[in-house]
Amino acid sequence: MATFFGEVVVAPSRAGVDDEEWAEEAREETPEDREIRRELEKKREIDVLWTVKSGASTESTAGEPFACSKFIVAIGHNAAAFLSSFILDSVCWEVVGVVKLWNEWCRTSSTTTVLPTDSFCLFYRLISDPTVLLCQCSCYVAEDQQFQWLEKVFGCMRKEGLQVTILSTCPVADYKTQESTLTLPSPFLKALKTKEFKEQVCCPLLEQPNIVRDLPAA
Repeated sequence: MATFFGEVVVAPSRAGVDDEEWAEEAREETPEDREIRRELEKKREIDVLWTVKSGASTESTAGEPFACSKFIVAIGHNAAAFLSSFILDSVCWEVVGVVKLWNEWCRTSSTTTVLPTDSFCLFYRLISDPTVLLCQCSCYVAEDQQFQWLEKVFGCMRKEGLQVTILSTCPVADYKTQESTLTLPSPFLKALKTKEFKEQVCCPLLEQPNIVRDLPAA
């Protein structure tokens, strides 16, 4: 097995599988199996709801994409708690939206009422500058839901001039370094950036061969 940085992992493929074998596998699926699969796929769909002035909620697909200059996303309990303690602990922010999803580790409520106490993704808007948004995503987003999450959330925003900042955490034991992890400060901060980001980063860059996984990577 190759262990160099940037290793390309080939996804499972049916290339080279005999057509008769593929047809036989397809025949094994009964109508009941197909119905169950369709119901599960429907249940795993992600809904993005945005609050309107009347206090009700509306589907994110309705209306034109709104202007957004800065979008800060905190993924995971630690990152979400950081936002709550140091940024959202003021009256400068208002809840404007929510992401509802269902999977093996997350059961969001069927209600459309947006409450900060609910354990799913919440969107906040800076009152003094409505183009600045925050997202607290403390719930688990499964692998098969990550692209859908990105598509529906960023599909609501205009991409021109949009700066996205992702906050996430991982165990120190997963950090790859030649130094002893016992000598590292806890917590410590590392950064990754795209080539489009021209500003100065606030901390050292993440060294190879460390990688980012799951929703932050997506």
